[in-house]
Amino acid sequence: MEHCTSWPHWIVLPIVLPLVAGALMVLLERRRAAWLPALSLASTLALLAIAVRLLRQAEAGAVQAYLLGNWPAPFGIALALDRLSALMLVLTALVALCALVYALAGNARRGPHFHTLFQLQLMGLNGAFLTADLFNLFVFFEVLLAASYGLLLHGDADGRRARLKAALHYVSFNLVGSSLFLIAAALLYGLAGTLNMADLAHKLAVLGPENIALAQAAALMLLVVFAVKAALLPLYFWLPETYGAATAPVAALFAIMTKVGVYAVLRMTTLVFGAEGGAVAMVAWPMLPVLAMATLALAALGALAATTLRGLVAYLVVGSAGTLLLAVGLATPGTVAAGLFYLVNSTLAAAAWYLLADRIASVRGGSDALLPMALGSGWAPLGIGFLVAAIAMAGLPPLAGFIGKAMLLQSAGSTPLAAWAVATVLGASLVLLVALARAGSALFWESGQQPATAPWPVSRATRSAHVLAITVLLACVIGAAAAAGPIAGYAEATAAQLFERQSYISAVLGARPVPAAIDVRREMRERGEAK
Repeated sequence: MEHCTSWPHWIVLPIVLPLVAGALMVLLERRRAAWLPALSLASTLALLAIAVRLLRQAEAGAVQAYLLGNWPAPFGIALALDRLSALMLVLTALVALCALVYALAGNARRGPHFHTLFQLQLMGLNGAFLTADLFNLFVFFEVLLAASYGLLLHGDADGRRARLKAALHYVSFNLVGSSLFLIAAALLYGLAGTLNMADLAHKLAVLGPENIALAQAAALMLLVVFAVKAALLPLYFWLPETYGAATAPVAALFAIMTKVGVYAVLRMTTLVFGAEGGAVAMVAWPMLPVLAMATLALAALGALAATTLRGLVAYLVVGSAGTLLLAVGLATPGTVAAGLFYLVNSTLAAAAWYLLADRIASVRGGSDALLPMALGSGWAPLGIGFLVAAIAMAGLPPLAGFIGKAMLLQSAGSTPLAAWAVATVLGASLVLLVALARAGSALFWESGQQPATAPWPVSRATRSAHVLAITVLLACVIGAAAAAGPIAGYAEATAAQLFERQSYISAVLGARPVPAAIDVRREMRERGEAK
């Protein structure tokens, strides 16, 4: 097995670390429950350090494969690290760390098994970003979904009814998606005899004409599954209710879950279903960009019609998913690079929004209704945070959301859907700007009656933890604009690597098992000869 680093096991650590931490927490929950917050925080900090290490490793440009079980692909399980997966690992760890810091101030104690489920969710997310095998992508999807079911139900008794209702819809929707995933995977395996993504890319490209229709059906079914995760129209209706019912740190972590669907669509459309895919080449064109534009348009209208801040944020997340899928669906290196640049801003801003919405509700007596209401103390910093987050999500200068959309519009000009893409992005941005301005006016500008209940009693330590988590995320949003040049360069290199798919295929299929440190067969043979 070939590696570009002296210690070859860095790639598997983002999966193993949260798995071991989560398993250890199960053992400690009853007897050493006080240890769990520190252990969870230490594990997440270590995960962020490992993710940054892998990002620096991926910047060298080579795709690196890791053979679990030391079996060569496609016979064994393979992981692959490239620029895209490394970027997703860093974003996941950063959002998770801020969400955990926020949760440690109180949310984590509002139900059982929070830290265990949190770590298992991270394991599923990281596994989905690193796996090079379609079946194991399904396995990691199920791990992160199972953990998210428990996290969705986590919280106080006050919102239990709403969370239970949202969880029922969420579970039902995703179970149907999981069934379709298995059917699609079975069809692809029957056609190609493999589920290794690199091997699929090679074998589907040379399928005979008699199998084209079945291969296209399997490919479209697989993309439907990923569209469910990414909240693409008409499959996004579960998201506003689900994210609105979850507690703030859980919703912030869920902000990365829609990106799993976007990641899967991007990975498969460039590696397997791209222009060189033979029978399944460009199978999603032009449906994907058209549906993405429709998703973006309806998300803007949903944000304008929202009556609560959490509902508004949910539609902002749907709108960001539509923008990303439009960039992926236009299927050029330029649009994909713009989408990856926008991905950094939208992920961090969405996570900050959910934490910010919770803090705003806390100084309004628990209400996040978009109605004039007298604020409690500490509203000025929240107003500044609202302004920064609004600029980031509306795509206004000088933050990175504006740069990402500008890159997308410039790159979309060379595509057949240029006029529609430009009109949709600009129109949706205008409507989102109006929705955010209306919400800001109602929350911070207009004076209203006192809330029905007093502001939530929050200790200084809790307030400090909340402020720290929100400040770090918003600082990263501002930092993304300050570092626009390096991030744009990384995004362009990532897009180029994705469209040059042979490097991924060669790295995964060309990886060789490491020779055994102890050759058992030779030792047995030598002992037999000695006797």
